[in-house]
Amino acid sequence: MYLKIKKGIHDIASMLDKLAGLSIVLAMLLVVLNVIVRKVFSSPLLGAYEFTGFLTALIVAFGLSACLVSNSHIAVDFLVDKLKKPLQKIIDFIVNSILFIFLSFFTYKMFGYATSLLRSHELSPTTKTPFYLFIYVIAFCFIILSMVSLFKAIDSIKEVKSK
Repeated sequence: MYLKIKKGIHDIASMLDKLAGLSIVLAMLLVVLNVIVRKVFSSPLLGAYEFTGFLTALIVAFGLSACLVSNSHIAVDFLVDKLKKPLQKIIDFIVNSILFIFLSFFTYKMFGYATSLLRSHELSPTTKTPFYLFIYVIAFCFIILSMVSLFKAIDSIKEVKSK
């Protein structure tokens, strides 16, 4: 059961990573289109700045969990690498447990913030796009990120116990 859930979370992280790539392409196309429209019609594309900002936030949120799954993030391991493997795994467990707690709290607050934006009907100034939609999507991405950190913590402690 544990492995099925972990695989499901990793599959979702992989799908989110693909969405990050798509978002990069969309942001690039939007910027290029905005430059072309500005040159041809002497006027910028309405909302290009807003949607580029939204897409940039989504790029980061979509890519985080896949980055943690593949250990592609920046890690300062020069001290930890000198320790014995069991101690390294204990440190991994502690770090990922703290990360899980922090991300869980952060995710909870993100959902609360999105709900407050929904209730207040907060919209972007130019295109009148509801902010809460993007905040809910980002909060979902942080659920996946927190689950990845939880599985990393569990795997670290399992490795320590098995030795």
